[in-house]
Amino acid sequence: MQIHQMMDAGIFAFSFWLAYQLRSNPVVLELFELRDVNPFKDFAWLLLLVIPAAPFILESQGFYQRSVFCQRRTTLWQLLKACTLMALGLVVAVFLLRTQIARGAILWFAGVSLVLMFIKEELFRNLFLRQLSRAQHKRRYLLVGTAEEIERMRGELKKQDAEGIDIPGELNLSEISVDYLVELLHEHSVNGVIVSAKHAYFEHVEAAIRACELEGVEVWLVADFFSTQISRMSFDEFLGQPVMVFRTAPEASWQSVAKSALDFFGSLCLLLLATPIFLVVPLLIKLTSKGPVFFRQKRSGLNGRPFTMVKFRTMVTDAEQRKHELDALNEMSGPVFKIAKDPRITPIGGILRKYSLDEFPQLYNVFRGDMSLVGPRPLPEYEVKRFDDFAHRRRLSVKPGLTCLWQVSGRNEVKSFEDWVRLDLQYIDNWSFWLDVKILLRTIPVVLLGTGAK
Repeated sequence: MQIHQMMDAGIFAFSFWLAYQLRSNPVVLELFELRDVNPFKDFAWLLLLVIPAAPFILESQGFYQRSVFCQRRTTLWQLLKACTLMALGLVVAVFLLRTQIARGAILWFAGVSLVLMFIKEELFRNLFLRQLSRAQHKRRYLLVGTAEEIERMRGELKKQDAEGIDIPGELNLSEISVDYLVELLHEHSVNGVIVSAKHAYFEHVEAAIRACELEGVEVWLVADFFSTQISRMSFDEFLGQPVMVFRTAPEASWQSVAKSALDFFGSLCLLLLATPIFLVVPLLIKLTSKGPVFFRQKRSGLNGRPFTMVKFRTMVTDAEQRKHELDALNEMSGPVFKIAKDPRITPIGGILRKYSLDEFPQLYNVFRGDMSLVGPRPLPEYEVKRFDDFAHRRRLSVKPGLTCLWQVSGRNEVKSFEDWVRLDLQYIDNWSFWLDVKILLRTIPVVLLGTGAK
C-alpha cells in the first residue's frame, strides 16, 4: 500500500504542475481573456503541502480499503471527494499564507488530478484482470466451513462483485471429512482455500490447514470466531506470535499521526496567539475576587489515568466545599453536576465561561499530551467513579479534549448524561482526522458568540 501512496502523491504533484502549465498556456490566456501568471517556480514550494497531504486525504476517504473489483462509481466518488478536499485545502493554505496564485490553477488542479488518478486506477484494474486471464481467466478458491458460513461467504463475494474469483467447490466441515478436501484440491487445481471457522470445531480447521500446507496451497482464514457488537478486529504480533486485536477506539494510522501533530503544533500556536489573554485575564481575576488565578483539579484522562487539568478560576475558592449544598439543583441526570446560574461563579467568571476563556490554560494540557484539541470532555475522578453503567467508561478510550460533539451540538440543550455519552461514543465510533477538523471549525462560532455555555 505504501508504494501506491507514493505513486498517488506523485500523481497529485504532477497534476499540480500540469494544472499550472494549462492555466498559463498562451492559448488559454487568449481564449478566456485571462491575465498572465507568475512562473511555476514561485509556487513550487506548495508541493511540500500537496505531496504529504494526498495519501492522508485518500486514506480518509477509504480509498486504500477498497476491493480491487469494487464498482467504478465507488472509485470515482472517492476520488471526487479527495480531489475536492485537496483543492479546498490549497485554497485555505494560500489564504493563510497570503500567497497570490491564480484561482483557476487550483480549479484545474482538482480536475486534472481526478482524471489522472482515475486513469491510473483503470490501468491497474486492467493490468490485474490481464494477469488473471493469463492464469486461466480466474483464480479458483474453495469455500470451507459450515453450510451457513459458506452461504454467507458466497453472498459477500457476490456483493463485492469479485469477478476475478471462481468458486469451483465447497466443503462443509460439519458433514464431510477433511480427506475430501484433498480430492477437491487435486480435481480443481485451486489457487487457495477460504476457511470460515465461526461455528466449526477448531481441530477440523487445523486439519484443513495442515492438508493445504502439505499440498502447498494457500489458506485464507476468516477470523470471525467471536461475535462482537462494536469492536473492530485487526492483526498484530506479540512475542513473535500472531494475535487478533479487538479494539473500539481508533487504531494507530496516518490519521492518528496527523491528529497528534495537530494537537502539538495547534496548541503551541494557540498558546502564542493567546498571550494577551494570559496577561489580561489573571489581572481581572485578581482584581475581582480573592484566591488563586488558576483552578487545578484531578481529571480522568486516557483509559482513566488521572492528570491535573488547569483552568482560569471562575468560582469562589470554597466552591468544591459548597457543592453538596447545591446537589438538589443539579440539571444534569447521571453522575455529573451542571446547573445554570451557579451562585459560586464570580462576576468575571461568568464572562470567562460565556466565551470559554477559562478553558485556554488547557492548551498547556494539550501541549503536554494529557489532552487533545478534540475529544470527550474530561470529568473529575469522583464523577467517573460514580458511573452506574460500565459502558460509559468507553468514553475514556481516547484522550479527552478541549472541544467535542457535545459542546458544538448545543450543550445547554443536553440534559441527560446518557445523551452526552451517546455523542461522545458517536465521535469515537466515527472518528477521522477530518471529523476533528469539522468540530474545530464548528467550535469557532460557538466560542465567539458565547452560545451554549453554563
